[in-house]
Amino acid sequence: MEEGEYESVLCVKPEVHVYRIPPRATNRGYRAAEWQLDQPSWSGRLRITAKGQVAYIKLEDRTSGELFAQAPVDQFPGTAVESVTDSSRYFVIRIEDGNGRRAFIGIGFGDRGDAFDFNVALQDHFKWVKQQCEFAKQAQNPDLGPKLDLGFKEGQTIKLNIANMKKKEGGAGTPRARPASTGGLSLLPPPPGGKTSTLIPPPGEQLSAGGSLGQTAVAPSSGGATMSWPQPKPATAATADIWGDFTKSTGSTSSQTQPGTGWVQF
Repeated sequence: MEEGEYESVLCVKPEVHVYRIPPRATNRGYRAAEWQLDQPSWSGRLRITAKGQVAYIKLEDRTSGELFAQAPVDQFPGTAVESVTDSSRYFVIRIEDGNGRRAFIGIGFGDRGDAFDFNVALQDHFKWVKQQCEFAKQAQNPDLGPKLDLGFKEGQTIKLNIANMKKKEGGAGTPRARPASTGGLSLLPPPPGGKTSTLIPPPGEQLSAGGSLGQTAVAPSSGGATMSWPQPKPATAATADIWGDFTKSTGSTSSQTQPGTGWVQF
């Protein structure tokens, strides 16, 4: 154990019981039923600490924290910590003092969850130790580790669908910019060649002799679009006979001023 290594706490349980166990007569394992479970030899607090690769099971006083006994664990599962065959709440640990003397004692938890946490804390620590050993071996011999081959095998090909990629990029890009409008009205471009376009008459109407339909007006609600007013149909012969005298008299009246009336024609 190196002097520069720090000690970390893996698990703390506030209550644990210590039992004297009889010597194991056979290799079938320990049984908690053979202990005097109602008369524990000692009760206190349990802490699991780790320093380097070695874990320590420490039995301490609840109030003062004085160390009662400790069991160094260098391998799990192993002889330093063994489970009993008839319960999951009791274990046999091997305690040591500073003079090299060893003894086996039994410990037990009143709660099954505490026993589970005790077991998992030791498992996680030695799993970490195993990973550290593997990393150290790979660092010393990098050629021994598995090599990652990203090259193509013989006859292996790869296919890329670029058309779909372009479609996705076009769909996810910025939207097309709309042309700016002036004053809220869209202006139509001038016709090619500078010639005015011929208006198409509405159904049932005919163009005049000059090719034009008549006056054009701008509808207020059409956004500046032009619309054509229909022209009245030419007078028929019957209509001309009815209004003929009126038009003649009107024309003569409009062409000259009646004397003595005092009216001025504008």
